[in-house]
Amino acid sequence: MNQAEKDLRVELAACYRIFDYMGWSELIYNHITVKVPGDEGHFLINPYGLHYKEVTAANLVKVDINGNVVEETDYAVNPAGMLIHSAIHGVRADAHCIGHIHSTAGMTVACQQDGLRIDNFYSVLLYNKIAYHDFQGITVMDGEKEELINSLGDKNFLILKSHGLLTCGSTIPEMFMNMSLLQRSCEIQVSVDQTGRDIIPVSESIGQMTEKLLEMQMSSKPVPYGKLEFDALQRLVDREDDSYKDL
Repeated sequence: MNQAEKDLRVELAACYRIFDYMGWSELIYNHITVKVPGDEGHFLINPYGLHYKEVTAANLVKVDINGNVVEETDYAVNPAGMLIHSAIHGVRADAHCIGHIHSTAGMTVACQQDGLRIDNFYSVLLYNKIAYHDFQGITVMDGEKEELINSLGDKNFLILKSHGLLTCGSTIPEMFMNMSLLQRSCEIQVSVDQTGRDIIPVSESIGQMTEKLLEMQMSSKPVPYGKLEFDALQRLVDREDDSYKDL
């Protein structure tokens, strides 16, 4: 194992602990995957049967794009997770990291006919950036792969109807920040709906300005998108338990 893969394993294992810290874990289910550098098309995924708090750099499972385990391990991988992640990794060279969650707020919005409304501080940042995929039951049928790929297209935010949330990123911190933004958008929408009060609409013009406003905001950050936030959460996780770094 080269140093690049070792570093990637530690960062991905940290991401699993951060997701749990954020309250995004779901028993032993859901997945975060990242491509391993090289031409083999391999990526890392969590062992099936372990809670996110049990995931370490050492026990992450390396698989190929067809879901075959390519190194010795005591663990299997979840077929549903393999279908979703292998389908996207197989066609999106820019989607180095993919995260999928079943959060309560995310699933609540995913079950709503109109999906995510662009009417709060966080959701307006996602103006024209969200894709949707129709629910077809548990994602274990190969026939769904092409439809899933077509639903996502070139976007990095996907709401799986009646199912949950998925985000992509060119790095692990970028995927994390995208998930944080999508999850927070859903939380606010659910909270606002519970008030039963009238909602203040956000104009299309504000939505259209969002990309420019974000560029202005990000110009003050001399680091890649998501890194400051990811590093801050990693420090919090490390204070509780840094065993995920074990190789």
